[in-house]
Amino acid sequence: MANRLSQIATRTGDDGTTGLGDNSRVPKNHLRVMAMGDVDELNSNIGVLLAEPLPDEVRELLITIQHELFNLGGELCMPGYELLKLDAVLRLDEALAHFNANLPRLKEFILPAGTRSAAIAHVCRTVARRAERAVVTLNASEPINDALRHYLNRLSDLLFVLARVLNRANLDGLGGDDVYWHSERLKRQDADES
Repeated sequence: MANRLSQIATRTGDDGTTGLGDNSRVPKNHLRVMAMGDVDELNSNIGVLLAEPLPDEVRELLITIQHELFNLGGELCMPGYELLKLDAVLRLDEALAHFNANLPRLKEFILPAGTRSAAIAHVCRTVARRAERAVVTLNASEPINDALRHYLNRLSDLLFVLARVLNRANLDGLGGDDVYWHSERLKRQDADES
């Protein structure tokens, strides 16, 4: 981005429009702006997660993800410009494989709960899914780089896995495992085993 903000309150948006990186102006409820806002919210929630005690490798990964999300948001801001590269998606695939390798197979659905850091990771996951839906909606009306959609899809999966990792890391002493949904099927299975 060639232009840097030197003044935050420009008042140019008072008419309900906002400027994009290509100097065009669109309504603040434009699909592109909605997607940008969801990505910004996701990045902000990851910032909250980074304020928690985390294993070093998770912290380093999340910092990289924040930079990549900023690139993704920048690409949304500049129609026709490509900032997010396919190698960012591949890095998420590698991280997914790495962190998922030591987790036990899920036998039941889990609740978005446990340690504070795991719960925040689940919030990030849900915001990532919303951002993905916003990008898919935008792509239905304007062509965008496929890597954006792939990245957000993979990131939401990774955040689910990281929530499980963070429950097991138990850095606040309140976790240790996934919080399982108590389904009727599980209750019957437990009763049959008794």
